[in-house]
Amino acid sequence: MMRAARTCDEGATMVDSAKIVSARGGAGAREEPLVTVEDESHPKALFATPELRWALIGTGAIANQMAQALLLADRHLVGVTNRTRAKADAFARRYGIERVYGSLDELLADPLVDAVYISTPHNTHIRFIRAALEAGKHVLCEKAITLDSAELDEARALAAEREVQLMDATTILHMPLYRELGRRARNGDFGALTLAQVNFGSFKEYGDLTNRFYNPRLAGGAMLDIGVYAITAARLFMASQPKEIVSLSTRASTGVDQSSGFVTRNAEGQLGVFSLTLHTKQPKRIDLCFEDCYIEIIDYPRADSAMVVWTSDGHREEIQAGRQEYALLYAVADLEAAVDGDRSRRELIGYTSDVMDIMTRLRFSWGIYYPEEAALARAAGVPVAGETT
Repeated sequence: MMRAARTCDEGATMVDSAKIVSARGGAGAREEPLVTVEDESHPKALFATPELRWALIGTGAIANQMAQALLLADRHLVGVTNRTRAKADAFARRYGIERVYGSLDELLADPLVDAVYISTPHNTHIRFIRAALEAGKHVLCEKAITLDSAELDEARALAAEREVQLMDATTILHMPLYRELGRRARNGDFGALTLAQVNFGSFKEYGDLTNRFYNPRLAGGAMLDIGVYAITAARLFMASQPKEIVSLSTRASTGVDQSSGFVTRNAEGQLGVFSLTLHTKQPKRIDLCFEDCYIEIIDYPRADSAMVVWTSDGHREEIQAGRQEYALLYAVADLEAAVDGDRSRRELIGYTSDVMDIMTRLRFSWGIYYPEEAALARAAGVPVAGETT
């Protein structure tokens, strides 16, 4: 028998499967059109704070999704910039964006821009973050927010100095489902957490190894691309940051991490068990194992539903909160709320730092350093990824 959670805090509800209808969307082979949900509140209702004026840095697939999201919610999208001007021009025409900036400096000098969304390759993030924060702009940056912990520490210190907000766009931090599950976990509904088991597997063809998945010069590898989701999902439910880590990894021919398995443990004895791969398909699944139940979440990066299986009698309870179609809007809303003073949203960057610490420690323990980390590689006595000497 299914036990339904009919109402929850922060808009979490049990609902029937809703009809999905297409909304505004751009053309493009890799672009997924944003959708809205019939009989649901217009996504503008997600926002309860003063509206910021946004500009986009980058015009890739996720930037297309963000442009669609901002337009769907009637947010103010001021302009866009990209390394290739022609791509920026085409992007602006597609979404009716009034300003195309010929350079990053031009964008950051515009007083009409309050916040920027960065969706360029991982290894370029810190440069754009640094410049935006220096210019007094709020920053929402795609995962992985930086290459390593040192870069993130620098960015956080600069944001504090300039009194602007820096936020990680990793969707798990912003989906209402995780907020609702966290609320119930803190209330003791599930008992104590003992184990989080997390998988993420994608099959990326080797093909052209200069692509971003396997190219060390674009900070490729499984850890920064998909590991960030897995570790974030577990960390949200753990009582403290894990300090113990054991692991094994396998590299691609380019020198980046292709697959890995690792186990973490914190001071409370809570375990995280992780499996990642870029070259083998496996379920995107998390099992949160508590004393009184386990919670299964499928396709967890943008999940809007979870199944609770209770230990006492095996009955199942489905919890739904939010809509996966609005994943990017939740991140935008959280950044705007943080700017407006919401402490809980401002504290999300602490989880980002914990996750980055684990990713950095793992990668360095495998001897994987990117070209930007050449000095660290020399100190460790190893070549940077992709080099043999």
